[in-house]
Amino acid sequence: MKRIIICLIAASFFFSCKNENKEEVKFEKIEVTYPETKTGEVKDNYHGVEIADPYRWLEDDNSEETMDWVNRQNSVTQDFLYNIQYREYIKKRLEKLWDYEKYGSPFKEGDSYYYFKNDGLQNQYVLYGAKNMKDEGEVVLDPNKFSEDGTSSLGSMSFDESGKYLGYMVSEGGSDWRTGFIKDLSTGEVMEDRLEWIKFSGFSWKGDGFYYSRFPTPKEGDELSASNTHHSLYYHKVGDDQANDKLIYVDNENPMRNVYAQSSEDERFLILNMSESTSGNELAFIDLDNDAEKIIKVVEGFDSDYSFIDNNGDELLFTTNNDAPKQKVISIDSKNPSKENWKTIIPESDDPLRGISIVGNKMFASYMHNASSQVKVFDLNGKYLQDLKLPGIGSGGGVSGKKSDKIGFYSFTSFTRPSTIYMLNTETMESEIFRQPTVDFDSDSYETKQEWFTSKDGTKIPMFITMRKGLKLDGKRPTLLYGYGGFDISITPSFSLTRLPLLENDGVYVVANIRGGGEFGKEWHKAGTKGQKQNVFDDFIGAAEFLIENNYTSSEKLAIEGGSNGGLLVGASMTQRPDLFAVAFPRVGVLDMLRYHEFTIGHFWATDYGRSDNPEDFEYLIKYSPLHNVKETAYPATMVMTADHDDRVVPAHSFKFGAELQSKHNGDAPVLVRIEKSAGHGAGKPTAKIIEEASDAIGFMFYNMNEPYSKKVKG
Repeated sequence: MKRIIICLIAASFFFSCKNENKEEVKFEKIEVTYPETKTGEVKDNYHGVEIADPYRWLEDDNSEETMDWVNRQNSVTQDFLYNIQYREYIKKRLEKLWDYEKYGSPFKEGDSYYYFKNDGLQNQYVLYGAKNMKDEGEVVLDPNKFSEDGTSSLGSMSFDESGKYLGYMVSEGGSDWRTGFIKDLSTGEVMEDRLEWIKFSGFSWKGDGFYYSRFPTPKEGDELSASNTHHSLYYHKVGDDQANDKLIYVDNENPMRNVYAQSSEDERFLILNMSESTSGNELAFIDLDNDAEKIIKVVEGFDSDYSFIDNNGDELLFTTNNDAPKQKVISIDSKNPSKENWKTIIPESDDPLRGISIVGNKMFASYMHNASSQVKVFDLNGKYLQDLKLPGIGSGGGVSGKKSDKIGFYSFTSFTRPSTIYMLNTETMESEIFRQPTVDFDSDSYETKQEWFTSKDGTKIPMFITMRKGLKLDGKRPTLLYGYGGFDISITPSFSLTRLPLLENDGVYVVANIRGGGEFGKEWHKAGTKGQKQNVFDDFIGAAEFLIENNYTSSEKLAIEGGSNGGLLVGASMTQRPDLFAVAFPRVGVLDMLRYHEFTIGHFWATDYGRSDNPEDFEYLIKYSPLHNVKETAYPATMVMTADHDDRVVPAHSFKFGAELQSKHNGDAPVLVRIEKSAGHGAGKPTAKIIEEASDAIGFMFYNMNEPYSKKVKG
């Protein structure tokens, strides 16, 4: 067993609900003992290089041995967190912040309007329906009743064209697996239809049924870890048993490929996207009204991305980065779909195009300018009409509505202001606030600015910095730096309640728009993939150095956080520069870069990462794989965070990385592993678990920075 000495806050708290001053804190040293983790003799040979994997046994998440290890790790972690006495005050503050009505944008189906609402602290949002968009409406679907503890959530849903049927999917414990159901809205009854083993799919309606994708039934015990293969497209008729569903498409020659279907708004066309990774897709379609048995292949290969918008009569509209790294809109004639007949409707811009919606027979094109939203309006032939005026610098949700609707809705948010819903008249193009939340937070006292810094190779990288107005930059501000850097995903301004205790404590929250993301188009993404992945870590480290050099913070007051691919980012950054950070939060991270493709859907990430079974890829993977680059040194205070039902990035990544860190860490800061029970990769996580997790993280961060917490619980 390994022991370390860490500081624990002693009882020197004199709390008054109205006292918002920072507390004087005494620190005493206590002894913490890590759970003992056995090592095995497993070794693998990668192209002549022998690599040890002593914690391979932790990959078996069903074994009693692994479960015992999980319980012992959680016991140590919870004991430690329990003794951070102001953690409870952070939790109370978060509960108070969270307790306000939250609404989603309304949408029309059939002759009714629907919207999601959370009364405040409900674990899951509830679906309401009303005849008038401004009425309160009645509950249509309450995911809080899916399970007693709120850990089952709504995965996705869709209505048939008439608005009679609601197809929806339920996720249990945060898993990516979905179970499908159908509700007859005319009677309010959930029908007997039950569809199992759905993953990475929606319901695409046609008539009295829908298309969906599923995997074969996995072997018992392998549900959360075995590789997912033979993704298949089926058609289900309402009222039938799943065993009678019609197989539409499966690629048995390429079992690692997935197939996704999407029907046009008028249900005439079914678009098929076939993919083998997170970027690039083959494209096909079926004219359901004229030849429902014929699949027409349009694009072979995976060099470009194609995303279906809708049809305009016989014309199929897509966004694509084919010959347009920042995306354009094209029209494909369903009667003559060969590439020489394609037409460019909206050409590529200087700014990346991130999405198109058609409402009121107008196209609303969402662009990203320096990682902030802009919306341009075009007619269906691609003629530019005007810009949609947004409230400021931030993130605007796409305009939602039907093609013929005269009213659309969109949301807008920033780092300091919660999401506000706007109603748009698509004829006059005038917007008005439809719903604006009231949060116990003084948004006007805070500001966000964008700074640019120079990365290691000379590339200019932007970051958003949010803090209290007039905050003195003395190099002592507790600072949280967040990043992602992968899979063409853009990190744009958004309001997060979990960040507010940091800002209220005169802290700084920073988002770095590093390479690997989609903030500046396809080339920005590619510059952070495969052999160029080190650029992502260099960018993030460069952001940290900029914050220190410009007196925002210091290494003793700087924390880093990222989830999934962002967990890889944190793991690589802290193993490459352990001296640079005070605290690290690798959340649900991809941390074993030699074996990630062996589990569930991991093989899909190879276009970003490469694979260790390729000799050239192995050469760069082994250089940054967090698990394989832990050395005997002092690491930042670290809380490795994962969940037992994560079947996207299996928890074995975090288990093995945490065990390796604990065995080689020789500093005084704690290295803990926090394993959430009955939770997954993040989607659908109950409010109670989000607040608990955030309280743990903020308390852990402040404590390990020797940072007193300024209590903001009022009343």
